[in-house]
Amino acid sequence: MDTSPAYAAALGWIAGMRSMTPPALLARTLSDRSPVGRLLRRREPAASLGSDAAARLLPLAAAGELVGDKLPITPARTSPLPLVGRIASGALAGAAVAAARREDPVPSAVTGALAAAASSFAMMSLRKRAGEALDVPDLVIALAEDALAVGVGAAVVRAALD
Repeated sequence: MDTSPAYAAALGWIAGMRSMTPPALLARTLSDRSPVGRLLRRREPAASLGSDAAARLLPLAAAGELVGDKLPITPARTSPLPLVGRIASGALAGAAVAAARREDPVPSAVTGALAAAASSFAMMSLRKRAGEALDVPDLVIALAEDALAVGVGAAVVRAALD
């Protein structure tokens, strides 16, 4: 039984929160420097995410996104371009997990994309409502969302690739 769509849904949800986090976490796990990565990265897109370049560059992109998210000029995650990026990230993460698990990547890619789209809207609304309800600055909520995305994302990647 394919279990990859469940992991894809979780990683897609994370992509809706922080688009670069799932690919960055997967790249680090699938890299040649990881003992697990050498065994899992034989099929695309897991192989590309496991490349040395991806393992070096995607974490930098994820860190940049964590900073950029806090800037006042950053567009809403549901604006067309950011939304497409989040959907693509969810699809990539889902397909990569399925490929690493030697399962069909298509259902997982679709699941990851749909979860990313749903999460983009849900988490934007939740972030706004949490800030209002708790009467705290948006930065505090954004940092909590960062921690949630990275922490849960790392746990999902570990579970998916064990």
